[in-house]
Amino acid sequence: MTGAIANFVSRRTDVAVHSETPTAIAYRRLRIQLRETWRFLTARGITIVLLACVVGVIAGALATVLGSIVQFMHWVLFGLPAGARLSAMFSLSSPWQALVPAAGGAVLGLSVIYLKLRRYRTPVDPIEANALYGGRLSMTDTFIVAGQTMVSSGFGASVGLEAAYTQTGSGIASWIAQKFGLRRGDVRILVGCGAAGAIAAAFGAPLTGAFYGFELIIGVYSIANIAPVMAAAICASLTASYMGGVQFPIDLGQLPPMTAAQYVPFIILGLLAGGVSIGIMRLVTLVERFFIKARIMPWLRPAIGGLIVGMLALLTPQVLSSGHGGLHRELAMNYGLAVIVQIFLLKLLASAVSLGSGFRGGLFFASLFLGALLGKIFAAGMAVLSPEIGIDPLVSAMVGMTSLAVGVIGGPLTMTFLALESSGNLALTGVVLAAAIVSSLLVRETFGFSFSTWRFHLRGETIRGAQDIGWMRNLTVGSMMREDVRTVPGDMTVADFRTAVPLGSTQRVIAVDPDKKYLGMIIVAEIHAQPPSADVNHEPVVDFARHRDTVLVPTMNVKAAAETCARAGGEELAVVQDFVGRKVIALLTEGHMLRRYAEELDKVRRDIAGER
Repeated sequence: MTGAIANFVSRRTDVAVHSETPTAIAYRRLRIQLRETWRFLTARGITIVLLACVVGVIAGALATVLGSIVQFMHWVLFGLPAGARLSAMFSLSSPWQALVPAAGGAVLGLSVIYLKLRRYRTPVDPIEANALYGGRLSMTDTFIVAGQTMVSSGFGASVGLEAAYTQTGSGIASWIAQKFGLRRGDVRILVGCGAAGAIAAAFGAPLTGAFYGFELIIGVYSIANIAPVMAAAICASLTASYMGGVQFPIDLGQLPPMTAAQYVPFIILGLLAGGVSIGIMRLVTLVERFFIKARIMPWLRPAIGGLIVGMLALLTPQVLSSGHGGLHRELAMNYGLAVIVQIFLLKLLASAVSLGSGFRGGLFFASLFLGALLGKIFAAGMAVLSPEIGIDPLVSAMVGMTSLAVGVIGGPLTMTFLALESSGNLALTGVVLAAAIVSSLLVRETFGFSFSTWRFHLRGETIRGAQDIGWMRNLTVGSMMREDVRTVPGDMTVADFRTAVPLGSTQRVIAVDPDKKYLGMIIVAEIHAQPPSADVNHEPVVDFARHRDTVLVPTMNVKAAAETCARAGGEELAVVQDFVGRKVIALLTEGHMLRRYAEELDKVRRDIAGER
């Protein structure tokens, strides 16, 4: 009977198929094809790449718009002709323009007062978001950082716009990722795509932007993230070019061929740039501490800092803003050593005062400018000490620019690609990369921080990069502890303990006082192993307790808990409500804690490798 029904259904299906019109067959095939295409597009890797392209386009457009707005502010506030660069001026057109940075500081001070009244927390940047919060950025933080950075740079403070570029690109990327419900690893990648697109658009350098995302925002380069990050960087660069964004070309002209003898001096320049970069970061901190010790109100500091920057601008406008025009001017003209040293010191002081007084921005482009000046100073010195080596000032400027920026910002490949893409000269690859690596190594081994992570360190954060450590902080004792804890009074005698807790019933119990406060950990086998004498039987079990002063609290993360267990040498520790009350609430075994840690670590590994 079943076979007959199957044959009947089969014949009916054949008849239905053969009776279909050509249009119906074509429509059915189209539906199948669309279904297969949709499955391909909704695959995780393809979705991330498509979203990265969208993020790249948005980041490129926003970087171009922000840069244009700030450039327009320079034209209006400083009376520049259209197309002119602020830091390329030879002098201010009016001494009154020296007050413009102070006015910008006053505007920034008003925003500080407003944010304090509204009780906004310190904004989270992309590096901190990827390190601690799984890439989750607040759009409010994005608007605050972008707005304050535009005010700072637009009014002439010696800071760059790169902070605004990366914050807006990453903020939009994080918002899109959260709207699509992407998992933690994918959110982090998309945040890196936003920052990569912003830098690629700002400098017209896709490889620079991509490696900025890899080295500084995501914290790792892997097969899983190369496609989306590169896609975002390329899309952003093309978008900025289409919108007429100002690129960052450096014309080096015809350079003499590099010789092996020149590598050693340039490596020395890399070491020198690394030392100077540490000094720059220290100087910014000293200025900030000066304002704090002077007890100047936070809202007043930017105005005072702006006044100092304006006074420096009376000597040379090259100290103003990020320094795009000043860098190109220094590379194009051959100034004397005294002039270059003066500009270097003034720009260094202006940048330190701007950031230390509370202006919002970064040292990305300022470090490039300072590095180029340092390279020219080094070339002038080598021309006196060892003229036979033949150090070219332009090559030295490029090497110094890269090395100093690597020391301050981090990312040796990022800065190397910036030098190569902006100059278009691949002959510099070896020497630039060698000097950048030396500078990076010196800073990492002797100082241990980039400018961003140094600022986190001063706030009390233990972030050394964008590597994801947020999961470690979220994995707390409270999420791993076992609440079925058994307690006994600390004054219970050994004889009563042996009766109440037979051997084999449990391994450990916790001794507490009448107020349920922790007294120590009791090993059941040790109590039963005591000789059955009258003196021992009447002793309180608390005398045999271990780890009397070692406890955990629910808010401890897995790292702190593991370190506590290692110091105590215990396989299981008590969890108390707090260190003051010491009320016992749970137990945590070292084995379970390490097993959970291994599970979370494996999740991170799979995210990096792009595994499901």
